[in-house]
Amino acid sequence: MLTKMAEENPVADTRRLAAKKQTLDDAYAAPANFLEIDVLNPETHLMGKKRYTDYEVRMRTNLPVFKMKESSVRRRYSDFEWLRDELERNSKVVVPPLPGKAWKRQLPFRGDDGIFEDEFIEERRQGLEAFINKIAGHPLAQNERCLHMFLQEPTLDKTYVPGQIRNT
Repeated sequence: MLTKMAEENPVADTRRLAAKKQTLDDAYAAPANFLEIDVLNPETHLMGKKRYTDYEVRMRTNLPVFKMKESSVRRRYSDFEWLRDELERNSKVVVPPLPGKAWKRQLPFRGDDGIFEDEFIEERRQGLEAFINKIAGHPLAQNERCLHMFLQEPTLDKTYVPGQIRNT
């Protein structure tokens, strides 16, 4: 009886749809939408008796929500903290954690360079790159003014008015 019902009332054809063959032009063409962010070129600076490391944050995109299609800015770890805090306070985006502060590496009388060791700087760079790519890849975060400022403005205006970017 079940076989007879299946023959009389075929519910769905389970054959695969014929896939379009991908050409080399398709495979190597620019993606429809892309957002690439790299954190690179760490530099350690001496300001008085204090040292700090900043990183180049380089962005390339064709997403219409960004006014600049390419940008390069320098950011310190504290700037990444500022971005995290702004997004947590003013958006509906679930913000991933930043790489840790490394308090133990900042203690005096260490036998090494602490947070200025090349190995630590590289680990932090990788963590910051993962952090910013997770945030920037979120569709809601892409409309946040603080993210645009972080990625595209040479200096952060921490007195800015939080809000969303209007796509014109």
